[in-house]
Amino acid sequence: MATTKSSAKTVTKKTTLPKEVFDVEIKNHELLKLSYDSFLASARNAHARSKTRGEVRGGGKKPWRQKGTGRARFGSSRNPIWRGGGVAFGPTGLENYDKKIPTKAKRVALRQALTLANKANKIILATETNISSGKTKDALKLIEKYSVADKTRILGVVGTKTPETMQATNNLPNVKIVSAMYLNVYDILNADAIVFGPSALGKVVDWLGTKKVSVDKEIK
Repeated sequence: MATTKSSAKTVTKKTTLPKEVFDVEIKNHELLKLSYDSFLASARNAHARSKTRGEVRGGGKKPWRQKGTGRARFGSSRNPIWRGGGVAFGPTGLENYDKKIPTKAKRVALRQALTLANKANKIILATETNISSGKTKDALKLIEKYSVADKTRILGVVGTKTPETMQATNNLPNVKIVSAMYLNVYDILNADAIVFGPSALGKVVDWLGTKKVSVDKEIK
């Protein structure tokens, strides 16, 4: 993202952008919600894990004799209904929380998200997004150049991530860099400004471009 003499250009309705990607019909936000939730579910880790009665320590001796005490019969103090016993049907740490949606539906959702960002004037076309020096101060200069320094969440879309670009932006809490082919609805909707690099925009258009504009027709 080295600085250049050319100025940034904010994408508005007058800017020429493929309508099949940045200006699609959105009748409702159900698909956007589904794709948003799918991203969060796929990122969820199954950390919770409980012990079964066979894994809890102790309980080898029968608490009391089988008959004659007037109490219910028990064979182990590690029974799930006892305090300190095992957990029945608890989390195992192997749960899969993924919510899968069809690839075609994901692309439709991405086009819808980009359309909303375009209408909100969040998209910025940058002439350069690679920082060859790898220095944070150069990244800050570039952010100020494109007038997004005041934004809380800046999404930089690059054609290919480079170690220098990541090194320069890792210490900036309000900047996230993502490769064009890993663009997702979650990042698009949460960003206050989306900066597209010169090669990134072409890759996104090649990936999501289609002759059809109507969302309903694309899902069928």
